[in-house]
Amino acid sequence: MKMLAIDTSTHVMSVGVGEDNKLLGEYTTNFKKNHSVRLMPAIDHLLQELNIQPADLDGIAVAKGPGSYTGVRIGITTAKSMAWALNIPVYAVSSLAVLAQNAKYFSGFISPFMDARRGQVYTGLYKADNGVVQLVEKDRIILLDDWLRLLKDKDKPVLFLGQDWDMHEHSIKEALQDKAWNGDFSSATPRTGELLQLAYTQGAPLSAHEVVPEYTQLTEAEKKWQAANKGKKKHE
Repeated sequence: MKMLAIDTSTHVMSVGVGEDNKLLGEYTTNFKKNHSVRLMPAIDHLLQELNIQPADLDGIAVAKGPGSYTGVRIGITTAKSMAWALNIPVYAVSSLAVLAQNAKYFSGFISPFMDARRGQVYTGLYKADNGVVQLVEKDRIILLDDWLRLLKDKDKPVLFLGQDWDMHEHSIKEALQDKAWNGDFSSATPRTGELLQLAYTQGAPLSAHEVVPEYTQLTEAEKKWQAANKGKKKHE
């Protein structure tokens, strides 16, 4: 089964192609550039390098969020559009789960995280068992201080994976002391090789229409709409 993978949920843009248990190719960059401009050329280039036609694909894996609103939308929209045109399924995977996969052999807890502004982070808690990463605490948006209070009671070290470590290092180390570990730059970078692994082993095929972004909170537009319509009757 040939599968294309797309992750644009952060500044990192990663595309990859796998076939069953083999990674055929992967293209990953990590700099602030417009994913909407660069994503399709990257996919086209990778497929050409691998001598694969879009019609050869059997499925598309995509990081569904949480993460950058714009980045998540770009990845999801591209995956849905291609899947619809090719009549193939989509495998939508948590962006945080993809990041957690980088620590699949860590013996403690794994906390992939992304800054969500206003003192908040997107995060979840994971743990690896014989190279298989499993969810312990569901993905969420939460005040970092509240998250750290929750982690204080854990009986093992917590490995933090994310490119926003420098922004929150002081708070994390102050709260957890020597229980707080930080991954290196490689483990803090999401890769579609890991996304493919999750899609092949844990993913459920969805039609293009069924796939939706996972923001873990309302967008600003949704918040404004709810505020403007608060108290209105359903029939109005």
